Amino acid sequence: VKRVVPFLSRPTLPALALPSGQYLFSSNAICRSVNCEHKSLKAWFDRVAAMNACQSAAQKVLQGKGLQGMKSYMQRQPAPQSRGERVVSEEEMEAAALTWSKGLNTCPPATKKQHPILPQEDKRNVLVTSALPYVNNVPHLGNIIGCVLSADVFSRYGRLRGWNMLFVCGTDEYGTATENKAREEGLTPQQICDKYHAVHSSIYKWFQIDFDYFGRTTTEKQTEIAQDIFWRLHERDFLIEDTVEQLRCENCQRFLADRFVEGICPHCSYPEARGDQCDKCGRLINAVDLREPQCKVCRQTPVIRSSKHLFLDLPKLESQLEQWLEKSTSTGDWTANAKQITRSWLRDGLKPRCITRDLKWGTPVPHADFKEKVFYVWFDAPIGYLSITANYTSEWEKWWKNPHQVELYNFMAKDNVPFHSVVFPCSLLGAQDNYTLVNHLIATEYLNYEDTKFSKSRGVGVFGDMAKDTGIPSDVWRFYLLYVRPEGQDSAFSWADMALKNNSELLNNLGNFINRAGMFVTKFFEGCVPVMELQEEDKKLLALVSWELQQYIQLMDKIKIRDALKHILNISRHGNQYIQVNEPWKKIKGGDSERQRAGTVTGVSVNIACLLSVMLFPYMPAVSQTIRDQLNAPPSCINTMLEGNGTFVCSLSAGHRIGAVSPLFQKLEADQIEALKKKFGGQQVFDSAAVPAPAAAVEVGTVNQVDPEKAKQLTQAVAEQGEKVRALKAQKAEKAVITAEVAKLLDLKKQLALAEGKNPEPAPQKGKKK
Repeated sequence: VKRVVPFLSRPTLPALALPSGQYLFSSNAICRSVNCEHKSLKAWFDRVAAMNACQSAAQKVLQGKGLQGMKSYMQRQPAPQSRGERVVSEEEMEAAALTWSKGLNTCPPATKKQHPILPQEDKRNVLVTSALPYVNNVPHLGNIIGCVLSADVFSRYGRLRGWNMLFVCGTDEYGTATENKAREEGLTPQQICDKYHAVHSSIYKWFQIDFDYFGRTTTEKQTEIAQDIFWRLHERDFLIEDTVEQLRCENCQRFLADRFVEGICPHCSYPEARGDQCDKCGRLINAVDLREPQCKVCRQTPVIRSSKHLFLDLPKLESQLEQWLEKSTSTGDWTANAKQITRSWLRDGLKPRCITRDLKWGTPVPHADFKEKVFYVWFDAPIGYLSITANYTSEWEKWWKNPHQVELYNFMAKDNVPFHSVVFPCSLLGAQDNYTLVNHLIATEYLNYEDTKFSKSRGVGVFGDMAKDTGIPSDVWRFYLLYVRPEGQDSAFSWADMALKNNSELLNNLGNFINRAGMFVTKFFEGCVPVMELQEEDKKLLALVSWELQQYIQLMDKIKIRDALKHILNISRHGNQYIQVNEPWKKIKGGDSERQRAGTVTGVSVNIACLLSVMLFPYMPAVSQTIRDQLNAPPSCINTMLEGNGTFVCSLSAGHRIGAVSPLFQKLEADQIEALKKKFGGQQVFDSAAVPAPAAAVEVGTVNQVDPEKAKQLTQAVAEQGEKVRALKAQKAEKAVITAEVAKLLDLKKQLALAEGKNPEPAPQKGKKK
């Protein structure tokens, strides 16, 4: 009996029929409860019964029969549906069959992009940016998934949907970090930028990031547009002058940019806060307010010096910003963390934000009183989106000064949110030049590496320039990074899990289904799709697949990229089960009706494989193309399936000849994965097993041999171990676990003292703060 109850959105089979004639609707909960204590079962019944308005009946069952009687009663009931299985209505099946029968006849063929891409009157015009990667850092896997890969998936998807998409990005090249890197390598800042811009471009090309234009910020257009916005802000009195105290490192002989100062956060006491923001509490910081500040280059204590600077008057723009935010966050798709971080900035009221710096390498400030200064990177860098587009097309204003016709999506990691949701929008609002502001702000959490952080200097983690050397195809890297995309919380890259997902989801599930479908056509039907006569079972499968396709589209429209991927894998699971139940390899040997059945199952399966190739395209573009090549799929299938709410049509009709079929994926072997894990593990933990213990007989006053390289590594290890201890304490982990990690931390500090030529005096155990 199918029943519809108020809290269910679709017809669902009840899990349990009560003597009263009413029903319970949670099979898994019931199954779990059978094995629980009487008290737990009663609590569960109370909860479910309230939902179904049948509390009295449930209590009668419980009180009258007891736990054993309840088990006996349930054993006499029909087996409930398995977890995740949908009940498909007759209407759904007929609708799916009708859509299927329409085929591709009326669908236009896919067209290639025509550059320059400009907004069109009759299209949904979508402008996509990913946070500009800093030029002298080789991006690691976390950087790639947080920005460019996520934006690439959405851009590819949007094109499949028929939207008019422009995807721009580029390297952020100004600032102190570039100056320091140039000094280290004996090059000019521009040479450093040229060198590493090419590195970034190569990495993203290998990962198949399909930018419409990948530019850079060291251009004349950047200077022109940034200075124009500056003057417009100045003319409208949104800039103020003030003398500020800055940290200057006398040892390095320069004022320190925020990213080169580290100290204790004045708000939450996090010991590794940067000079502009605390990663732990998210609060803004003025570098001079840090407690115990250090220059990150030389580890010396900087001094405070005064300097005159220009500030963006954020308080004066706050009301405009809040009005815009109210509209944008309510009508657009902002991730929860983006909203939360933005609210936290506004909670205590905005403060004027400095937009100039005492540097040489940057966009020059055009004001005569500040001609020796450059723009601060977080005023300057987001303007790079505009200048990069301007270098792509002279008609860039059709994208960036067209808010009524253009939707803007920004992709980034969560640490970049406030500059895209507060600082940059205030600059554009104050400029009063009809700029396009962000409609949808998509921020990921952080991706860690195994149980630690990525570190290029210590060889920990996979960086973009290393991935291709593993022998694992870029599509598999894309798949796994998107499978573990940190959408709602931090996640971690794991070699063991990558192998598991490759071998189970790609090889045994997705690849197995697509390969079997194609091989059946080749082996049993001479390479031509057979005639299909749909039965109820086939229509049910079409309805299930259509529902998964609809869920995929709904999630992708909302930029739930990781969750949408699961529906692709669900479809191939449905397909594998369909093949396994129908056994076409046996039926092909039977009579006419059985051979016809084998043909229908094979034809339906190979058409599902074609659908999967389209749904996979944003995630695994090379594999998607390979599947379509193997199936000799019509070009129009690529932009037909994702029309509207999803259109699963028969794209490979009877008589269609497919191409040569071959396996799509290879197994990742345990020894291969173990070798890669070891290769990229670096020196993750400096414990007594990994680092030789110092000689026991060290007399007081003895001068130990200084080892600068080892000291550098141990300094990083101490910082990371300290962070691990703090995290365990914050999580209220077991005392024994914390004690063990504290012991490691103390040992690391002793080893650091030795490497610095100091005497490793035992650190006194401090009591817990009350």
